[in-house]
Amino acid sequence: MKKHPLRFMGFLGLVGLAGLFTGNYGLFGFFGFFGFFALAREIDDEMLRKNMARAGFNAFIVSLVGFPVAVIVATFIGSVESAFLFFVMYFAALFAVQILTFVFSFNYYEKRGNLE
Repeated sequence: MKKHPLRFMGFLGLVGLAGLFTGNYGLFGFFGFFGFFALAREIDDEMLRKNMARAGFNAFIVSLVGFPVAVIVATFIGSVESAFLFFVMYFAALFAVQILTFVFSFNYYEKRGNLE
């Protein structure tokens, strides 16, 4: 059996380090990709694919709830500069939460086993 190639997405976490040197805090969301290194010990099979689909659905629900909240909150912010800063920080945080939701859900489903 071969290893799953999705584990290489963990290297995208290194982009978050650029935020430390450039001062662009929006890049900190990429730190969530480090969780994909957990796939290094997983073997690619049907159960893995099913668990990935279930974890991806959980991350999709987080974005489905999170992005409308950002739009609603931004409508109540007075100045354009404040609204823009809110969007940058909120979307970076939501991006990290989506990735972490996927990783934690996936690890939970993998440890739980074949329970429906």
